[in-house]
Amino acid sequence: MNERELQALVERISLHVFHKPFRHRAIFNDRLRTTGGRYILSTHHIELNRKYYEQYGEEEFVQVIKHELCHYHLHLEGKGYRHRDRDFRELLKKVQAPRFCKPIVLPKKGKTYYYECTSCRYMYVRRKAIHTNRYVCGFCRGKLKKIKIEC
Repeated sequence: MNERELQALVERISLHVFHKPFRHRAIFNDRLRTTGGRYILSTHHIELNRKYYEQYGEEEFVQVIKHELCHYHLHLEGKGYRHRDRDFRELLKKVQAPRFCKPIVLPKKGKTYYYECTSCRYMYVRRKAIHTNRYVCGFCRGKLKKIKIEC
């Protein structure tokens, strides 16, 4: 889905579900990490997470769009647009939108470092590299050496 298709989808959902036009921009924000989308109060734009669309598909993505459109329409009408406001909760029920989106499963990133004690052969697995000349084995006080494990 590209930006133009996203804009058309948000406008269509706004007209069919809320019976009101969406007159601002809907864009993908690839910097969003844990949320499905957000409504920007100052510009009235809606930013949506592309990873959410790729992970859960269009059906779940439409639910996030409905949620953000609830913020949008209530804010423009001067009603309670925050999650804790009664107007917001009632509109969510009316349009059958979720209050919170499903969590995005982020892939684990980063290296894994393996160290082995030269005397007792105990293997240490670490996410951060350590200086082998400054640390020793916690069991036998032996010298550590970095090993490479192929996956």
